[in-house]
Amino acid sequence: MKLDILAIGAHPDDVELGCSGTLAKEIANGKKVGIIDLTRGELGSRGTAETRDAESAEAAKILGVATRVNMEFADGFFTNDKLHQIELIKMIRKFRPEIVLCNAVEDRHIDHGKGSQLVSDACFLSGLVKIDTKHEDEDGWQEPWRPKQVYHYIQWKNLEPDFVVDISGVIDTKMAAVLAYKTQFYDPKSTAPETPISSKNFTDSVKYRARDLGRLIGTDYGEGFTAERYPAVDSLFHLK
Repeated sequence: MKLDILAIGAHPDDVELGCSGTLAKEIANGKKVGIIDLTRGELGSRGTAETRDAESAEAAKILGVATRVNMEFADGFFTNDKLHQIELIKMIRKFRPEIVLCNAVEDRHIDHGKGSQLVSDACFLSGLVKIDTKHEDEDGWQEPWRPKQVYHYIQWKNLEPDFVVDISGVIDTKMAAVLAYKTQFYDPKSTAPETPISSKNFTDSVKYRARDLGRLIGTDYGEGFTAERYPAVDSLFHLK
């Protein structure tokens, strides 16, 4: 299955919080999109790995993605080493995405920065012809593949975006996908431990950050991204 966009997050809900509006918009435009979660979020203070599995499946259904895969790396303890890079290279070569979206380059949670660098490194290494990989779902050796672009969505920290995508028409889809993670976000009836993302303020902030980024580009809502290299345009008139 060849994908146009592959969105990767260290935990289930990273992609929904960071870039699900952009994914929903591209899916509506006919693009084929997939999600990879590096871990099951099993160290989270609220919910369990099993509830996160169910919630991520529901969020994927809301977004309409073509596929969603969990790598089952160790939450909190995965590393950017050869073992993890090879496993991710297999997935990149399997799906052959044109664009990869991944975790913020710097963030509060240690897995976000680690995941960001792991994905960046795997995307580069995936294009090298002397790295041989086989995927269990495929016959024979995989062909090298390097995505054309790797972009990083913004998470806890208010990083300065290099560009902003207008998501005005899909903000409701984004919020529905985020709130599919019922165990993780604000619930006044919940007796689970409070976390930095379980407050009403945090849930509200998802929408008001999108509104603020939209304000900055003259639309209702936006999602920001940082780029590893300069985005190129054919004409000044392609810039909004």
